[in-house]
Amino acid sequence: MKIINRISLLGFALLALVALNCKKTGITIPPAQAHFVGSATQSYDILVDPVPTYNVVVGTTDVSSSDRSISYSITSPTGALAGTNYTVNGKPGVVTIPAGQATANIEVQGILAPYLNGRKDILVFAVAPGGIAPAGFQDTVKLNMRGPCFEGDVDFNLLAAGSYSGTTETFGANGYGPYETGISSFTLLTPTTATIKVSNIFDFGWKPITFNVDWTDPAHRTVTVVPQTSGIADAGTINSAYAGLQVAVRAFPGETGTFSACKETFTLKFQLGVAGLGYFTTDLYTVNMAR
Repeated sequence: MKIINRISLLGFALLALVALNCKKTGITIPPAQAHFVGSATQSYDILVDPVPTYNVVVGTTDVSSSDRSISYSITSPTGALAGTNYTVNGKPGVVTIPAGQATANIEVQGILAPYLNGRKDILVFAVAPGGIAPAGFQDTVKLNMRGPCFEGDVDFNLLAAGSYSGTTETFGANGYGPYETGISSFTLLTPTTATIKVSNIFDFGWKPITFNVDWTDPAHRTVTVVPQTSGIADAGTINSAYAGLQVAVRAFPGETGTFSACKETFTLKFQLGVAGLGYFTTDLYTVNMAR
């Protein structure tokens, strides 16, 4: 038993000697690496002329007492071209990190004209060899560029979300509101046409009414009611004299509704009636849907 203890103590002493001999004599400082700062996906709205610049920030993992350069590349999967869709200030493909600093800006400036009709682009910035080496993280950034809101850029997932709590209406000389309506469902028919079902029109428990929406010509967007003579509501909600009959709807001669994808508003114009009796021929029914 005593022999085993002596061997254990001897082994411990040897291990301690090895540990002392392996003690570090200095710390190795890793070389500088370049990376982008901020989100991997960024957005740039090109709205006015002259267009304000957008700064894509690039940085290093250390600070130096002298100026250093970072090389980068720009590609565009959407076909954006330098000089046509955007410009970059300074020497193309190179940005300088000033002495004593760890970041610098790649100044991008969009060109308004190509984006006035709804164009959207993506620029992909990547740290490239030739200057400070790329880091193994945040070495690319995607910049989404778009111009002012374009009425031909219609997203019914957005338009159908939430309620239109600022809805007002007029029926002949009578006005009412605000109250809440909504788009209960939509169906895309083509890239520029759809049908929508609008809920709570008349604010009296009516079932949704269907409309055709067309933005084939973004400057002349139309909303037209789909004729219907049953399934909306009891006509007694319009006037008790018509209780037991059905509300009917159809287009009003010479009147067409419209909508704005940018403002998220709808103007519905149509004619109310009572199934089997006829329509209120002189009274235009207008519903103005607004958030």
